[in-house]
Amino acid sequence: MFSKVKKNTYGYLFVAPFIIGFLLFGLYPVYNTIALSFTNTSMMKPNADFVGLLNFTRLFADHTFLTALKNTWSLWIMNFIPQIGIALLLAVWFTDTRLKIKGGGFFRMLFYLPNLMMPAAIAALFFSLFSYYGPVNQFLVREGIIPAAVNFIESAPTMRFLVVFIQWWMWFGQTTIVLMAAMTSISVSIYEAALADGANGWQMFRFITLPLIKPVMIYVLVTSLVGGMQMFDVPMLLTDGRGSPSNSILTNNILMYIKFRSSQGLIGSASAIGVVVFIMTSFVALLIFYALREKSNKNVVEES
Repeated sequence: MFSKVKKNTYGYLFVAPFIIGFLLFGLYPVYNTIALSFTNTSMMKPNADFVGLLNFTRLFADHTFLTALKNTWSLWIMNFIPQIGIALLLAVWFTDTRLKIKGGGFFRMLFYLPNLMMPAAIAALFFSLFSYYGPVNQFLVREGIIPAAVNFIESAPTMRFLVVFIQWWMWFGQTTIVLMAAMTSISVSIYEAALADGANGWQMFRFITLPLIKPVMIYVLVTSLVGGMQMFDVPMLLTDGRGSPSNSILTNNILMYIKFRSSQGLIGSASAIGVVVFIMTSFVALLIFYALREKSNKNVVEES
């Protein structure tokens, strides 16, 4: 009995670092953010009072927050649709044994390479490329494509396109590799049987590949959603840090940072934004799990 208890104690010791780390750096920040969202906590006041839902009422009455909310969703959707579409296409090409594409390992490395770069470095690179005296303007003017340099940084459509392109460019490689891993785990005998039955490529993709990689698709969708709702560094560094021009790339996290770094240090208001983002992300993630869940077969054969 003593040895059994001792072995169980060793097991608790092994999992203790993760549990302690999760409680301190995962669960407690969420609890503290929720608690602060119901107060008027500020860096410029020594005391804080409970204000109930006042921060949330002011938040949804603020046109800037609604703009940030709309921008966050639109930027993520415009990035995710081409990301998952191109990743699926590339994954099918490189896993199709009939195409026999050579250099698969090299191309996987090439696709994944942007993901290894820091977002801050990529944002700084594109900011330099599209600045007023940057290489893009110099090339376009020298080639006679445009008569004079254009201030791309002050163009709302250009900035939105750059944010969407950078987010897609950074993450489509990882999505491709994950989908390729899922597709290669499918038994080849299933495709051979379908081919023998006269199924074409689209039918095999539609009725075999997509259903069998659905759990991985859910994982990709939910993780992309979480990352999209936390979009901060790329739009922050592409402009002056305030989502300019005309708040066209202002996201929820940038607005949260602005409120926190304001002259009054509105910690309560910033926490309210974090709570809204948390609730919104959790609700949509649960909706995705519910919509794409494995539906059980209700047709039960009764034994006579």
